[in-house]
Amino acid sequence: MADNARARKLADRIQVVVAETLDRRIKDPRLGFVTITDARVTGDLREATVFYTVYGDEEERAASAAALESAKGILRSEVGRQTGVRFTPTLTFVPDALPDNARTIEDLLDKARAKDAEVRQVSTGKTYAGEADPYRKPGEEDDAEADDEDGAGA
Repeated sequence: MADNARARKLADRIQVVVAETLDRRIKDPRLGFVTITDARVTGDLREATVFYTVYGDEEERAASAAALESAKGILRSEVGRQTGVRFTPTLTFVPDALPDNARTIEDLLDKARAKDAEVRQVSTGKTYAGEADPYRKPGEEDDAEADDEDGAGA
């Protein structure tokens, strides 16, 4: 078993090698604007998962996924040549869900901002139902009790 530090270093190197190879060597027309976002290697250094994003619509994403699958052999041999490990890890390409999650979070934040603005608009010019300061002060409470005792004793 390899240590986690070695697996992280290998994953970082695989990410760089795959990105450079896609940029310089792979000339598949189906390959769109692909960005390699992350790579993870298992503890035994046998399997590598490469995360990627594609700028474009669903059709371009599917075409880029097919192009990555067809270029998997070239990419793996390049990773093996440049990393120098005894066993070149098998590559698995996974579309990164991070942009979709970020878009969902942004939409939710926009809805929350709209609700806050709506509440702010409704509350403009309104007053509180009770007094401005509904809390008793320590001195006021003692004075009210003293007045009650004086009135009851007379």
